[in-house]
Amino acid sequence: MPGSDELYPPAQYGWGWMLLAIGILALLVVGAWLLIVLTRPRRTISVAETGGYPPLIVDVLSQLRTEYMARIQQIETDYRERRLSARQANLELSRVVRTFVNEYSGLEAPVLALDDLVARGVHPALIDAMGRHYYPSIFRQGPPIDPVAGAEAARAVVRSWH
Repeated sequence: MPGSDELYPPAQYGWGWMLLAIGILALLVVGAWLLIVLTRPRRTISVAETGGYPPLIVDVLSQLRTEYMARIQQIETDYRERRLSARQANLELSRVVRTFVNEYSGLEAPVLALDDLVARGVHPALIDAMGRHYYPSIFRQGPPIDPVAGAEAARAVVRSWH
């Protein structure tokens, strides 16, 4: 084989190419950091609002209970002042109680039928309220059940839900 037996060293890259590669890597790192920082969810509770202590889960749950007790009271008041019919009041009470259960425990109560709730073994207070007050008032042909009793059943669900 003709040719020389002399070996040539591999070609070396210049410093300019190395600086360009380092610059591109630095831009990628900074871009990833900005993406993470700018897309993180914001905290809605500040430390100043909680008196310097982080919020406790118990406080959030008691606030949720207070909020839903107020909603139940508003529905009862609307019924007593004739802004809602008995059937409408029981329908609203059913929605409020189911939404409370959903927000409190994550159970998809607003979209589950009574049989589904029974099959999942939910708290007896919810089953009792749905079966004795809301379902008969909403679906039965006869006169609806008194929403004041339904409101008291809703309060029992909110107080006793675990």
